[in-house]
Amino acid sequence: MSTPERLVQILTNKGALRPGSPWADSVAEVPRELFLPGVIEADDRTIDRTHTPKRWAWAVYADLPLITQINEGQDLGEDAYQRPTSSSSMPTIMLQMLDLLDTREGQRVFEAGAGTGYNAAWLCHRLGSDYVTTMDVDPVVAKQAEANLAKAGFTPRALCGNAENGTPDGGPYDRTIATFTVADIPYAWVEQTIDGGRIVAPWGGGIYHYSFAVLDVHDGRASGRFVGYPAFMRTRTQLPQGGRQRDFYHHEDDGTLSRTHVSPREISGDADALFWIDTTVRDAWHRVGEADDGSEEATLWLFSADRSSWATAEYVPGQTEYEVEQYGPRCLWDEVEAAYQKWVDRGRPERDRAGLTVTREGQHVWLDNEDNSVATVPAALRIQS
Repeated sequence: MSTPERLVQILTNKGALRPGSPWADSVAEVPRELFLPGVIEADDRTIDRTHTPKRWAWAVYADLPLITQINEGQDLGEDAYQRPTSSSSMPTIMLQMLDLLDTREGQRVFEAGAGTGYNAAWLCHRLGSDYVTTMDVDPVVAKQAEANLAKAGFTPRALCGNAENGTPDGGPYDRTIATFTVADIPYAWVEQTIDGGRIVAPWGGGIYHYSFAVLDVHDGRASGRFVGYPAFMRTRTQLPQGGRQRDFYHHEDDGTLSRTHVSPREISGDADALFWIDTTVRDAWHRVGEADDGSEEATLWLFSADRSSWATAEYVPGQTEYEVEQYGPRCLWDEVEAAYQKWVDRGRPERDRAGLTVTREGQHVWLDNEDNSVATVPAALRIQS
């Protein structure tokens, strides 16, 4: 059985759709199939509705994220890195995000990132189309989302533009929600959200980007904490964080060697450490390369988003000193090690003790309470259009 009822059953069995959830009717009555193209990617496999209709329907009503666009819809050739740029999010994560949004009847919602339109459809089903505005930066995606919504009988205000700039009119909104990850919360979202309203957005840089920022707006500022472990595509307005190693690793004979007593494993294997490092080491990402010879050795790779700098830290079991190599204008390992040491000196706090405050002047991360600011988050590098 591959129907909305099957999706309801799956989400209920997993505890994602709780008894009495205000979203139960939306999940049951909005067909996900209306929001998906004939060719999708699920679990790293391409599924074509024409060739395997049962498999396609199974994926549609499974609790899976489904990729609907690669490389912004451009054919960059077979050798190009295949970067997912639009998708239908995992329903479990959609429910978690909407629960965090705490939307009530009669409230107006701005959605940054229309995607397929499926999330906006849930909002329209519950609140009414007149209460929902959705925006996507990609004109093709925005147009298709609007068409998908119309097929399902919904007519929200659907716009094309950079949602991080907010909307030129139509506000203020009671709730603002983003369906893509941002490294910094746009102040435009604070401005367009009513006093007492809420913003929910996947947040983080390239080192760690698995958090929802749940921020309440008061007196022109937004403040709140981090929860959950979502994985969303990044905004297109900021430099990509990730890719093929060969596209970022260059001048391999020109690196500077040094040694460290900080274990690369202690950093890469600790989500709390990575979160706190990410609050100050921005516009960079990491990857762990595991040795395949049974040695349990590994390499922690660090790359700058602008591709100018890289670093490696070599882990060998049983050692207390590790080889480091760095290249470029940024000494990425030095940045990561310094941030890690600050985290250790603070007593290794968990991510759940962190909070974020956004003002017109910028944003800062605090520990335990707003008065204890520990990091001013730098604005992310933007793609120049």
